This record gives sequence, structure tokens and C-alpha cells, in this order.
Amino acid sequence: MLLSLVVPVYREEKNIPEFIRRIGPILGAITEDYEIIFSMDPSPDRTEEVILEHRARDPRIKLLKFSRRFGQPMASLAGMEYSRGEAVIVMDVDMQDPPELVAEMVAKWREGYDVVLPQRTRRTGEPWIKKLVAETGYKVINKIADVRIPRNTGDFRLMARRVVNEVVRLKESHGFLRGMVAVVGFRQYLLPFERPARFTGETNYNRFFGSLRIGFNGIFCFSTYALTLSTMFGFIIAGFSFLLMAIYLFYKLMGWPILWGNPTLVILISFLGGIQLISVGILGEYIGRIYEEVRARPRFIVDRAEGFGGK
Repeated sequence: MLLSLVVPVYREEKNIPEFIRRIGPILGAITEDYEIIFSMDPSPDRTEEVILEHRARDPRIKLLKFSRRFGQPMASLAGMEYSRGEAVIVMDVDMQDPPELVAEMVAKWREGYDVVLPQRTRRTGEPWIKKLVAETGYKVINKIADVRIPRNTGDFRLMARRVVNEVVRLKESHGFLRGMVAVVGFRQYLLPFERPARFTGETNYNRFFGSLRIGFNGIFCFSTYALTLSTMFGFIIAGFSFLLMAIYLFYKLMGWPILWGNPTLVILISFLGGIQLISVGILGEYIGRIYEEVRARPRFIVDRAEGFGGK
């Protein structure tokens, strides 16, 4: 099989028909040998029924349904694991990842690129807070992480089969696809595009806290810099404390009145307490991720697989 599309979905019954209508001719112009894998968390609407209705008309449309909600990152990884294409494209169903870009991505893959990353030059329909978090997050991650993640890229990407195999083999529990692909490496190409607004409906993804969680995964799963930063703060505060002690001692020896009273103590204690809590929080983030990895629970559990033969 030449091409696999992995499309994570949750409560997307209104977007699926339009997505299939737009993507079908594009894929048909590239190859007839393709599959569309809808990787679905159990949805309270008719998402599953809509997918199966289209599958009845086209067996190249396939369904992975999970036993419970595992989230979009795991849905993407599950679809990649079940895919059979020589090239695999992960994309959203809401048309914010334009189907028309698929032909250009495949063309770049045929030129020899192993990863084709659409890079957003404009983000239509996104609130300023999400844009701010994303922009700040990319800057921080690329400053401190052990791998470089291109700015303004998401999970929308094409990956050659050897890249997919290596990503699946990583078995990491956080599912931060952008970081995992960066770890794997290989030849990459950035394809600029303007990201449109959703076709219909509201996002099922928490804009602020969801972006924040992804940013934390990028920082804590691909760098130990936060621990180093915590240690540096400890030394800086210890040095400041010794300096303050020397100033107090100097004032005492000179017989000068010490102007700073209880407010100073309150501020210093609050500051030190805050730094301690931040340091403990950083340790907790790393320990929590170690705990997730050590448990080695399955990243997803498939309840229903339609169109995958005996797998």
C-alpha cells in the first residue's frame, strides 16, 4: 500500500462527511492504493455510525475504536501502528489541516524527504491565548530541549514508513509526536501554509491547558534543563542569603540602624517558599513521567478494529 491517512477523531460527526468529500478526489489523483484510518475515542454522538456508513461505500475507510478515551496523541500513535502505507500522514478531520496540502506533501516525499512538516504561517480562528502559549512554548522547548522541534508545526505531517516504524518502536507513554519524530531524525522538509479555521463545530481540545500540557511534555520529556535551572536558583538564592547576612553583620558592626524589618522577612520567606514549591513541582513532573514509563501500561486498548484483517 502506498499511502495511509491517520485521522484521530472524537465527536466529529459533522466534519467527517466534508473531510471525506474533499480528501477523496485528492487521494484518487495520487493513487488508488490508499487507506483512511479513523482513530476514534468513544464518542457520545454519531461519529462511529458516520464512519461505518462511509466504510460501507468504500472499504479503504477503516475504523479503530478504543475501549475508553485515550486522547488525541495516543489515537495518532495507534493509527500509525495499524497503518500499512509506505508513507503515513497524520492529520485532523476539521479541515484546519487542509486536505489540498496532501498532494504537495506526497510530492516532497517522492523527492526523497522522510518527513514533511506543514508549517503554519498564519493561524486563523485561534484565540490569542493559544497563540501566545504556542509561540512561547516553541521558543522555550527549542532553547532547552535535546532535540529541535520546528516552530509552528503540529502533528500534521507525512512520515515515511521507516520513520513510522522507529516512532512506534520508541514506546514512550507521553505521545508527544512532534518530539518523538524529532528524536528519530531523518531528512525533513518544512512546507509553509496558512491554517484555516475549523469547518464546523468547536474544538474538543482545551485550548489553554491542553497547549500547556503539550508544552510541559516537550520540556520535561526531552530535556533535564528544568532540573538544572532549579539547582541554579538554589545556588543564586543561597548566595543572596549570604550577601544579605554580610550586609546585616556590617550594619551591626558599624552601629547603624537596620532599616529593614518584618516586611522584609515576610517577602524573603514567601520568595524562598515559592522557589521551594517550584523546585518540588519540577521534581514531581519528572517523577510522574518516570512513574508513567515504569508502569508500562498499554498506550491504548482497541475495542473495535474495522478493515484490518486479522490484526
